[in-house]
Amino acid sequence: MLNLIKCTKNIIRIPQNKKKSKLIVLLGQTATGKTGLSIELAKKYQGEIVSADSRQVYKGLDLGSGKATKKEMAGIPHHLLDVASPKRKFSVAQFQKQALKTIDNILKRNKTPFLVGGSAFYLYSIIEGWQFPQTKRDEKLRKVLEKKTKKQLFSLLKGLDPKRAKVIEKNNKRRLIRAIEIAKQLGNVPKIKKKPKYNCLVLGLKQNNEDLKKLIKIRLLKRMRQGMFNEVKQLRSEGISWQRLEGLGLEYKWLALYLQNKIKKDEMLEKLATDIYRFAKRQMTWFKKDETIHWLSTNKKERLNQAQALIDRFI
Repeated sequence: MLNLIKCTKNIIRIPQNKKKSKLIVLLGQTATGKTGLSIELAKKYQGEIVSADSRQVYKGLDLGSGKATKKEMAGIPHHLLDVASPKRKFSVAQFQKQALKTIDNILKRNKTPFLVGGSAFYLYSIIEGWQFPQTKRDEKLRKVLEKKTKKQLFSLLKGLDPKRAKVIEKNNKRRLIRAIEIAKQLGNVPKIKKKPKYNCLVLGLKQNNEDLKKLIKIRLLKRMRQGMFNEVKQLRSEGISWQRLEGLGLEYKWLALYLQNKIKKDEMLEKLATDIYRFAKRQMTWFKKDETIHWLSTNKKERLNQAQALIDRFI
């Protein structure tokens, strides 16, 4: 059954499946204000927030990943933060397992779960209910593959599974390694089956390109002033290798390069801002495919009202 609601001149269709529990999802580009809006909404609807961010799961990655501070959380419970060591990679399958358990626990306590973030794999593993291939981690193989370049890994995958190679992100070393691992065990990388567990209302935040660039630069400089250099130095002192820091991407990659004296500070800031912007553009290549997303206004007051109207009808 579909419920209809008017929102900014358009008729919005809200899917309703009474057999499934309800989950509110707030996704969107980096620097668009997901954290602040999610906390406001959670206050109103007795909600708890489940982070869907592939770097906020790691301990010690605070400023660089944009974790909300205790003060910003305003007493709202936040889950899936600081659940993994940055020394080891945390997979989307691991995230999904913990997120499903957490969401179900929130629902059992008659609270409203909000899944919030910008990491598409994390988000859609829950929204679409991905069922991952049952394969074991091959640490010996992974160590060998880690030494190869992205180009070499892509060529290897192409030889193992041409179909998967056509659609995989060529520059994502972690996903290339995982795809090769699966293909070697199963003969190919099977298409992920989907079995959605929840009835989801998906709200989205985005910005036009020029405003997004400005927001990214403002946020980046603010985080630098707050101590992002010291955060990376602290991670390094705790035994995180330069290679691993670079592998964590964006802020951690470029600050690691700067701290190794491989680039100058001005170059680091310029390239980092550009890299974050490109990341935001890649986020939209995922999100624009999803016709179920209700895109909210860029005006803070308007988007809060829009979100509340949609949630009121949904729940």
